[in-house]
Amino acid sequence: MRVLVVGTNGDVGKAAVAELSVRHEVIKAGRTTGDEQVDLMDAGSITAMFEKVGKVDAIVACAGHAHFGPLAGMTEEQFMVGLKDKLMGQVNLVLLGTRYVNDRGSFTLTSGVLDRDPVRKGANAATVNAALKGFVTAAAIELERGIRINVVSPGLLEASAKKYAGAFPGHETVSSARVGLAYAKSVEGAITGQLIIVS
Repeated sequence: MRVLVVGTNGDVGKAAVAELSVRHEVIKAGRTTGDEQVDLMDAGSITAMFEKVGKVDAIVACAGHAHFGPLAGMTEEQFMVGLKDKLMGQVNLVLLGTRYVNDRGSFTLTSGVLDRDPVRKGANAATVNAALKGFVTAAAIELERGIRINVVSPGLLEASAKKYAGAFPGHETVSSARVGLAYAKSVEGAITGQLIIVS
């Protein structure tokens, strides 16, 4: 299969690429790195990337940022970070990318653990994660031509634990290999509209 992975510079993206590239042609895209560059907050940039890449069998989104900070004093502008970047960036990949996905292809989005196992300062990320699940559940019944859509929700990756030291108290880490398998399940399997939890 020809698989476009957006957001390959982070730990989750690296895990997805490591697993998928064993069996598939993987095209890597990122804001400043990869085979193609794309700004997920710019619809024109997303469309330009798709025009260059052409038809694919699967689109995997591992990109997007949310605001981490105390709820007390959080501003609307700060809260919009996750909504514009991680949520709408991935949603726009679907809205703009559907015509570039071959029949019976798939989309795989990425959320995270915080909507089901919250931590302090994570309200923005938790909201975005829950919204991505809702979007995928609803989009699955409307996508045509047999196109599937799922969302992978990984826990704290072992590779990321040091970077987030102290932010996820008591959370068990998950291996990059297990996270990669979740993307393979979505891309290579038959499920749709599902939340694939890696915990």
